[in-house]
Amino acid sequence: MTTSRTEHLVLPGVLTAGQAAATVAGILAVQREDGAIPWFRGHHLDPWDHTEAAMALDAAGEHDAAARAYAWLARHQNDDGSWYAAYADGAHDDVADRGRETNFVAYIAVGVWHHYLSTGDDTFLDRMWPSVYAAIEYVLRLQQPGGQIGWRRDDDGTPTADALLTGSSSIHQALRCALAIAEQREEPQPDWELAVGALRHAIRRHPERFLDKDRYSMDWYYPVLGGALTGAEAKSRIEADWERFVVPGLGVRCVVPNPWVTGGESAELALALWAMGESDRALEILQSIQHLRDADSGLYWTGFVFDDEAIWPEELTAWTAGSLLLAVAALGGHEATCAVFGGEQLPAGLEADCCA
Repeated sequence: MTTSRTEHLVLPGVLTAGQAAATVAGILAVQREDGAIPWFRGHHLDPWDHTEAAMALDAAGEHDAAARAYAWLARHQNDDGSWYAAYADGAHDDVADRGRETNFVAYIAVGVWHHYLSTGDDTFLDRMWPSVYAAIEYVLRLQQPGGQIGWRRDDDGTPTADALLTGSSSIHQALRCALAIAEQREEPQPDWELAVGALRHAIRRHPERFLDKDRYSMDWYYPVLGGALTGAEAKSRIEADWERFVVPGLGVRCVVPNPWVTGGESAELALALWAMGESDRALEILQSIQHLRDADSGLYWTGFVFDDEAIWPEELTAWTAGSLLLAVAALGGHEATCAVFGGEQLPAGLEADCCA
């Protein structure tokens, strides 16, 4: 791979062109011939992280590899529109967790829209539309009367009504991307518009409708990253817990009070900050996690226990590298990534202010 394809991923103190190329090569080395992208070889694949890694490949110009990743999803979608939560080493016939998590299922819409914006490939969009449609319909069957989305259906079909704020915020972004796809195809989906409006209302106004996961940094920034909170509301939320979660010079805690910073959460916070218009702080966060970079592979360690000054767990994950590349791509002005995470070009849905 030449560095010319990744020059737009150069960011001072984060990536040189050569380092960016090495990180992309690291993700490609994890990808299987059938298109699957597990966490790392020998570990499992989950559909959400698989998609995030594919999006990073598109941001780096590796469109054929990304398309193979989406083709894997289309081939192995369950009849009800879902995917299982985990596949051992990305093998579709070796299911490690037969639950079906709604935010995992919905995220295909984000990836497909990102790929389309990266390539302009109408044939790809037509080919993937049935998978996106079936996935969104599956997810919305678990939407609760208050707008929130139940987070999982067990293998025996039993649905879980409990909702996760992080998962529902991710679904909020996915629904908007699905609406953008529908709009591009001139196939309006008014029920989806109502659903995303009700979901946004729940996220913004009814925290009691979600399980209490306040200790997790993802619950802190995901309403911003998923586009449900913007402007002053977003800024207020981020400022309120900045000191709880951000460890200066090291990154973002996964969960308080644990002395553990993680690359994925840090990169995602950087994306949320960029979406708020705070590129300087986003850059600082990305610079702070370069201690997680593995020079040999170009990938990133999942996390660092700073009390013990120890890498933990000792795993180099494709999705951690993917989240970093996407944050860098947004800061670098990559149009597709900016459109998907900036939200300006995404349909908003119908706000459900009437909800109690």
